[in-house]
Amino acid sequence: MLRAGQSLVLPGALPLDGGQRLEDVRVAYETVGELNAAKSNVILLFHALTMDQHVVSTHPRTGKPGWWRNSVGRGKPIDTDRFFVICANVLGGCMGSTGPASPAGDGQPYAMRFPVITIRDMVRAQVALLDALGIERLHGAVGGSMGGMQALSLAANFPERTSAALVIAATARHSAQNIAFHEVGRQAIMADPKWQGGDYYGSGKGPDAGLAVARMAAHITYLSEAGLTEKFGRRLQDRPDGTKGAKTFGFDADFQVESYLRHQGLSFTDRFDANSYLYITRAMDYFDLAEEHGAKGKGSLADAFAGTSARFCLVSFDTDWLYPTAESRHVAHALNAAGAPVSCVALSAPHGHDSFLLEVPALDRVIAGFFNQ
Repeated sequence: MLRAGQSLVLPGALPLDGGQRLEDVRVAYETVGELNAAKSNVILLFHALTMDQHVVSTHPRTGKPGWWRNSVGRGKPIDTDRFFVICANVLGGCMGSTGPASPAGDGQPYAMRFPVITIRDMVRAQVALLDALGIERLHGAVGGSMGGMQALSLAANFPERTSAALVIAATARHSAQNIAFHEVGRQAIMADPKWQGGDYYGSGKGPDAGLAVARMAAHITYLSEAGLTEKFGRRLQDRPDGTKGAKTFGFDADFQVESYLRHQGLSFTDRFDANSYLYITRAMDYFDLAEEHGAKGKGSLADAFAGTSARFCLVSFDTDWLYPTAESRHVAHALNAAGAPVSCVALSAPHGHDSFLLEVPALDRVIAGFFNQ
């Protein structure tokens, strides 16, 4: 059974890695399936940067189907006839969980008064959600991209809370290149005059242009060169006047790939908050599991998993240049060093980083096999 549109306010203040404490934190979430009497059939699904809790339900803003309907549902790889699936909007998000657009103590939106958060803070909020729901230990945790970072963080920082972790197209820390792409996006948002120092709420004039550019730049990293070439190549866009594939000798979207990126950017502004984008990308950039678990930031990644009792499956894609297979292998070696059971699967898929969101039958088999053990 699908139960969308749920939320609760966490009891007590939520401590953050930055030293602050957030009061009255709201977590918005949806559940699918039925919780068994022992509360032992729970799978916690962590979402990626631009996703949210609407994993199977229709998105209330876009009207589009849930982002992982192909993998979650009755008879699907994560079978909701067996499992009770929870997916929550992350702390800092913009689909019901407390974030920059939420009211602060004075009733006004936090905006840039919202504290900078980390991946571990996001996980901390979701563990508090599990506590509020009376769920002590998960059957498993799963996530792709930023969701995979959260799954790793859960296993490392709350090792008693899950029996298994499925980590797809993710990393244990952000590289300099990852940070660089995010900084381009943040600067595009903050350079938009309508950003207004983050205080654009209620003005009706948010930084849509900057957010669209940020989305365009990031979206390129989610794709593969082969996929872009196959889908668009250098084909020209048909003109509104009916002209077929002609150059304008101007700066309209002459190429189909340009038109595609512009559409991606503009549609993103309909469902995402620019300040949330700033905070969530910063959290991803700060993510470094080894640094979190070492004296003065010099720990080894194996140290992060020293206390885990979970089994792991790490999945990567051969066309993903954002978090390539080498990143998954690095995590696998650390897990082996920590004595944790782990399998590492490199799949062939033409779609790049976004492969985990698309139709990849081999991924379905891996997911189903891992959770049926």
